[in-house]
Amino acid sequence: MVKQPQIHRHRTAIGRAGLSKPFRTAFESQLITPETSVFDYGRGRGDDVRKLADTGYCATGWDPIHQPKAPQIPADVVNLGYVVNVIEDPEERADVVRKAWNLTNRLLIVSARLQYEAKEGRFESYADGCLTGRGTFQKFFAQVELRDWLDQVLAQRALAAAPGIFFVFRDEELGQRFLESRYRRPRAAPAARMSDILFQQHQVLLTPLMEFVADRGRLPAPDELPEHGQLTEVFGSIPKAFAVVRRVSGPDRWDQLRQERREELMIHFALGRFGGRPRISDLPASLQRDVRDFFSTYTKACAEGDQLLFRAGNMAELNNAMEHSPVGKLTGQALYVHVDAMAYLPALLRVYEGCARSYLGHVDGANLVKLNRIEPKVSYLLYPDFDTDPHPALAESLRLKLSNGDVKHLNFRESANPPILHRKETFLPPEDPRRDRFTRLTQQEERHGLYDDPATIGTRDAWEAALMRCGVSLKGHRVVRRG
Repeated sequence: MVKQPQIHRHRTAIGRAGLSKPFRTAFESQLITPETSVFDYGRGRGDDVRKLADTGYCATGWDPIHQPKAPQIPADVVNLGYVVNVIEDPEERADVVRKAWNLTNRLLIVSARLQYEAKEGRFESYADGCLTGRGTFQKFFAQVELRDWLDQVLAQRALAAAPGIFFVFRDEELGQRFLESRYRRPRAAPAARMSDILFQQHQVLLTPLMEFVADRGRLPAPDELPEHGQLTEVFGSIPKAFAVVRRVSGPDRWDQLRQERREELMIHFALGRFGGRPRISDLPASLQRDVRDFFSTYTKACAEGDQLLFRAGNMAELNNAMEHSPVGKLTGQALYVHVDAMAYLPALLRVYEGCARSYLGHVDGANLVKLNRIEPKVSYLLYPDFDTDPHPALAESLRLKLSNGDVKHLNFRESANPPILHRKETFLPPEDPRRDRFTRLTQQEERHGLYDDPATIGTRDAWEAALMRCGVSLKGHRVVRRG
């Protein structure tokens, strides 16, 4: 009879200086507010609960080892953080997820370690996972495997929030708000020309209306704008009030804002195909109004989204969109774009990247996105010193192959000769304040002949050799001659 190994689950809990990544991801997505109750199911040593409670949040937790007598209390947000990956029994693993879901009023956060986090040679195979040197069990999931398993266990759609982190929404409207927020471009209302007396007299009153239309691309309903009644009293109606705004500020930018908002909605409904679309009655009221205003019916909105999603599977169309993209650095293999410029990409490319994000969620620390031109692959690149280093080194990359969901992780942090970036301004959006400084550096480097053979300067050692050959060095974002 084979002796079963002793598994020490109590050794899996670790202490943290800051909030754990699942909680940080939820905060960054604005899914936890001071009014939100939080329950940490499998709280470990309780660091997250203490930090949240100390800052005024209603946060409690339970743990079978460190806090077994604590009550299990339903909450708006329930976190199951890195618990399922340390349970060796598949049935118990699924039961824990269901128990956490039963406590969830609005959102369940589930996280687990992924396959690329496993260090080769340090584990012994056991059941459907492995045993560590500390006598603990670990199951390393594939991203798609974790999503499909959650879908099956809960009979609910799990949405990728980040690699190894999924959101499962009991509140469908909250889930739709989360999805929609991913593809919103920040927009400012056009500046008004101060030539209209009526506008000048009521500018303070008109400003909230302008901000609403800039954001949503349409006029507000009575319950969407607190100033609605006052505007109607002064101007007769909301359309008449906005007619004053258009006359003063000019119609062109408003028409452009409306078109941008329409594209955002098409992207939202295209990517809504992943996991199934909700009924229109489950959409937030504001999104239902968007549908009626921009598409007249939900059926038409979904049909246009389907067409856009279908086109995103055509590499020839994607290539054409990359060649005409107003942002990004185009090479023979891919289009590279800073995350701050993603909202400026053509809608087709935003759906291309959105397909990858539907699998992976938000990749923490990634500031460049690589859209492959040859085959359907999207990579997220981490350059921690992008702003401060004139030629930052690649620290990590996470690549997703869309054809089969394969994820590949590469770590260059210990590399003596990592890949580096050049022409940083090309990755940024048009009006980014960093562009001027980066552009001046590129122009100086061109004048000194540093880009005469661009194929040979892609790594740190090769770049240092080019600087030496040209008799120059870098001081911040300036080229100086060597002494």
